[in-house]
Amino acid sequence: MSILKKPITNEKAVSLHEKGIYSFVVEKSANKIEIKKAVEQMYGVNVDKVRTMIAIGKTKNRMTNGRFIAGRKASYKKAIVTLSQGEIIDFYSGI
Repeated sequence: MSILKKPITNEKAVSLHEKGIYSFVVEKSANKIEIKKAVEQMYGVNVDKVRTMIAIGKTKNRMTNGRFIAGRKASYKKAIVTLSQGEIIDFYSGI
């Protein structure tokens, strides 16, 4: 199973790409060393720093035909990777 699940491409994460900071959804059991090796191997860049956090899943509620349904989105682990000076990752080159 791959350590990197997908890159995060929301507005805030994309604005940090100019500074060489990229965000990824990663496997919950992965540590910083494994994440660093996976990014370096997959994208061919040098990683300076890795920061991780667990994003708690939000509760979601909705009404359907007189019923109230409450649920919860899944939690996930997020890694924020800082690359060496002058290096970039191009997510959109293969499109």
